[in-house]
Amino acid sequence: MTTHDQRADSFLRLIRRSRRGRLKIYLGYAAGVGKTYQMLLEAHRLRTDGIDVAVGLVETHGRAETEALLAGLAAIPRRKLTYRGIEIEELDLAAVLARRPAVVLVDELAHTNVPGSQHAKRHQDVEAILAAGIHVISTLNIQHLESLYETVERATGVRVRERIPDPAVLEADQLVNVDLTTEDLRRRVAEGKVYTSERIETALENFFKPANLEQLRELTLRELAAQIDARRRDPLDAELPASPDQVAVCLSSRGPNSEALLRYASRLAGRLNRNWYALYVQTAKEHPSAIDAATQRLLANTLSLAKQLGATVFTYKGDDVVKTILQFAREYRVGHIVIGTPGKQPPFWKRLRGTGTIVDRLVSEGIGITVVVLDTKAIAHRGPERRRQKRP
Repeated sequence: MTTHDQRADSFLRLIRRSRRGRLKIYLGYAAGVGKTYQMLLEAHRLRTDGIDVAVGLVETHGRAETEALLAGLAAIPRRKLTYRGIEIEELDLAAVLARRPAVVLVDELAHTNVPGSQHAKRHQDVEAILAAGIHVISTLNIQHLESLYETVERATGVRVRERIPDPAVLEADQLVNVDLTTEDLRRRVAEGKVYTSERIETALENFFKPANLEQLRELTLRELAAQIDARRRDPLDAELPASPDQVAVCLSSRGPNSEALLRYASRLAGRLNRNWYALYVQTAKEHPSAIDAATQRLLANTLSLAKQLGATVFTYKGDDVVKTILQFAREYRVGHIVIGTPGKQPPFWKRLRGTGTIVDRLVSEGIGITVVVLDTKAIAHRGPERRRQKRP
C-alpha cells in the first residue's frame, strides 16, 4: 500500500468516526474519588445550556450527595432481569436508542452485564450507543484496564475480575482525571461516604491501604500522560512510521502466562503509540493433532485475549521459529519483539555448536531489532499469599 493510500484510508476512518457519538470518560484511581459526582455535575451544566441529557444508568451506591444530583435529570428506565432468582437492573440499550438523547450518562464502563443481556459487557452497550450517533459520558477506575492486570495485582495484591479491553478506552474522545489525595479518600471512606458502615474497616485495612492507593494513583497519572502524548500526534501520520518500530509479541501454545506477555506488549505499544501484532508460529510439534484439547483451548483463549487488547493476530506455520519471526518482523516493520523466558536450555554439546534458545537466536540474528524478554515463569509461579485479598 502506498503512502497516499494509507493517508486516504486514515482520512476515511476519521470521516466514519465523525458520524459516531463522542465518548467522554471520567477516570479515577479508586471508588469514592468523585467520578460519578463530576459526571452528574457536567450533566446539569449541559442541561442548563439546553442540551438533551438523559441518565441511562448511574450507580449512586447509596451516597446521599450523589443521589441528590439525580434530581432534575431525565432518566431512562432500566431493564429488569431475573438471574438465579434475583431481580437485577441493567442499562436498557433498546430504550436508550429509542429515546435518542443528545447525551446519555452510563456509569461504570467496565461492568459485566447479567447473563441474558444483549451484550456481555457494558462497554459493548456503549459502543452500540456511540454507533447510533449518541454522545456518552461514562466513568472508569484505572485498575479495570485489561493491560494493567498483572501490574495492579503486583502493586496491590488484588485480582481485578471486571476488566475492559484497552481499545475501548484508548478510543475515547476525552479522558478526565478525577483526582483526590489518598488521605482525603481514606477520610471519606472512614466517614461512611464511600461504603456502608459494616464495610468501612475491611476496606481501610485491605484495598484502601495508603500504599495501594498511592500505586493506583500513580498508574492513573501515567496513563493520562500517555494518552495526552498520543493525542498530540497527527492522526494521519500515526500509522506511517519512518522506522521499524511496530511491536510484535511471540506466543507459544505451551508458554507460561501468555496473558502477562500480551498485556506487557499492549502497554509497550501504547507508550510507543504504534500498532502491535501477536504472532503464533505453529511448528510440527504444535500441530492441533499433536497437542491435547486443554492446550488447544488455552491457545485459543490467548489469541482471543490478544484481539481484545487490540493486537492484530497472525498464525504462521514453520519449523524454524526464529526465521519465521524475523521474516515477519521485516515485512511488518517490527522494531520491538516481546517474548517470554525460554524453556529448557539446549544440551551443552548443542550450545558448543552454536545452537541456542529462540531468545539467543533472536538477539544474535535480529539485527536492528530490540528483543524484550519478559520473565513469565516468575509471574506464573509468584506465591499466592498476596492474591488472597479481595476488593471490598
